[in-house]
Amino acid sequence: MLPQEIIRRKRNGERLEAADIAGFVRGLSDGSISEGQVAAFAMAIWFSGMSRDETVALTLAMRDSGNTLDWSSIGRPIVDKHSTGGVGDNVSLMLAPIVAACGLAVPMISGRGLGHTGGTLDKLESIPGYDIQPSASQFRKTVDEVGCAIIGQTANLAPADKRLYAIRDVTATVDSVPLITASILSKKLAAGLQSLVLDVKLGNGSFMNDAGEAEVLARSLVDVANGAGVRTSALLTDMNEPLADAAGNALEIWNCVAFLKGEKSGTRLETVVMAFAAEMLAAAGVAVDPVAGEALARTALENGAALERFARMVHALGGPGDFVDRPGHYLVPAPVILPVESDRDGYLHACQTRELGMAVIALGGGRTHPNDTIDHRVGFAELKPLGTRIVKGEPIAFVHAAQENAAERARQAIQALYTIADVEPEVRSPILSRVI
Repeated sequence: MLPQEIIRRKRNGERLEAADIAGFVRGLSDGSISEGQVAAFAMAIWFSGMSRDETVALTLAMRDSGNTLDWSSIGRPIVDKHSTGGVGDNVSLMLAPIVAACGLAVPMISGRGLGHTGGTLDKLESIPGYDIQPSASQFRKTVDEVGCAIIGQTANLAPADKRLYAIRDVTATVDSVPLITASILSKKLAAGLQSLVLDVKLGNGSFMNDAGEAEVLARSLVDVANGAGVRTSALLTDMNEPLADAAGNALEIWNCVAFLKGEKSGTRLETVVMAFAAEMLAAAGVAVDPVAGEALARTALENGAALERFARMVHALGGPGDFVDRPGHYLVPAPVILPVESDRDGYLHACQTRELGMAVIALGGGRTHPNDTIDHRVGFAELKPLGTRIVKGEPIAFVHAAQENAAERARQAIQALYTIADVEPEVRSPILSRVI
């Protein structure tokens, strides 16, 4: 069928056959379909939507546009997790070694920062020598021997998504649920997964601040992934404040090591990490249910097995062999560290989380252009959680900056981003709901 006929049918709200969708994606991949036609196709989907079966077909066609990974020789369940992005969200860094220590294999293909959110790859590049683009053989060897490897996407993994996303980005069609679903899942399915858990963020520090929209996206992701043969569940999690007590690349690596050493017990971060570990272990069949999965994960954390897996992963991918023993030797500190002091007594009541993420970027900890160089040292540490009782002059956080003037601007920004009230706020669980 002609590309323009497929566009016309979708524009008119008709259902497309899987063969037509596959043919269009082939043209998208080999360049035989023009940029204008791709843009029109994306806009037709934006207006008319796609059924579950259509979205499955689009996802599978994009998955098959490049290489797919085969882990059948590994002999362990192949699992992964994906987050829609937040501030202080370093869950993947701890989650992968925890579940690897419980017997799963995690070939985690992650991304860089997007907008106000931090990127797992940018965080890992704080570690000297860590190679986010290892050879295929080294990637496979690390997953086989360590149980987990967190790397960047290769050019041959779902290349159709790369072209489609670039066109969506400049044609106001990014926020289409079927296109978001296919974009996320095509790359995950190409990684050869058997099960997947999804972290769909909701709140003022996420890309979605509407509960209904977040639930629609979570349902689409779960239904399409299961329809494509990958056992999948999703958790909706709160992003109305930073998840970790740090925001910034090296600072979140510091936080990760502290977590794996058992120093973040009782935090919102621990709740989220353990919830996802429980989901992954249950989905993979290693635990009978999430309750049993959480017990396994806690044992791996408490006995040091998860920390040991993280150390081995870092070393296998080019980082120092003694990194977890001497993180202060390898993580370069920022030259200026400045406390952000409360200007009154009260309770931390609210946080403008997206703007906090943007403040990290303003310090140089993120990008405003794709080729920008990141300063891995900068960001915010020792962020107090909402609900904390605070007295005037007590630090809410500490700014880590490259220059005094940048630190002072960031200090003033953070003071303005937190609301302090006389009444203690209700503190809710960061896990809002589960979609299966």
